[in-house]
Amino acid sequence: MDFEKLCAERYSLRKFSDCPVEAEKLEKVLEAGRNAPTAHNNQPQRIFVIKSSEGLEKVDGCTAAHFHPPVMLVIAYSKEIAWDREIDGKNHGEIDATIAATQMMLQAADLGLGTTYVGMFDPEKLLAAFPEMNGLVPTALLPLGYPAEGAHPSRLHADRIPMENMVRYL
Repeated sequence: MDFEKLCAERYSLRKFSDCPVEAEKLEKVLEAGRNAPTAHNNQPQRIFVIKSSEGLEKVDGCTAAHFHPPVMLVIAYSKEIAWDREIDGKNHGEIDATIAATQMMLQAADLGLGTTYVGMFDPEKLLAAFPEMNGLVPTALLPLGYPAEGAHPSRLHADRIPMENMVRYL
């Protein structure tokens, strides 16, 4: 798929099939996150792959967004590794992690998979449920899998503000 079409047609999938995600496709999605640009190339993003029913149940206990995907990616970052802007000390870890998530979402769509960016979760519960994430800041859950039969974009998917309301030439 060409990039313009991919960006326009990719949508937040909220209804997943039970079909497992092939290891090769999962690796390509993860590689897209690894290749994401980060401030000063510090690469503070960390990605956790959850596929077991026990792990998926633990994630469900940390969010009200229950989409039942076969794979859940948890996107996090290390504050200590992320670059801090010298002028004001702004930590860029969340930005870097979000860029990685975006690249993974686009790669998934290119492979025929679906995702949705979930920010509605309790980070403290998530860290308590998964001690492997201690010392990191979780930023997003990324359910991943094939669209279920009848899955479709939300009615708001194609609603976009006019370009002149978003872009200003100075």
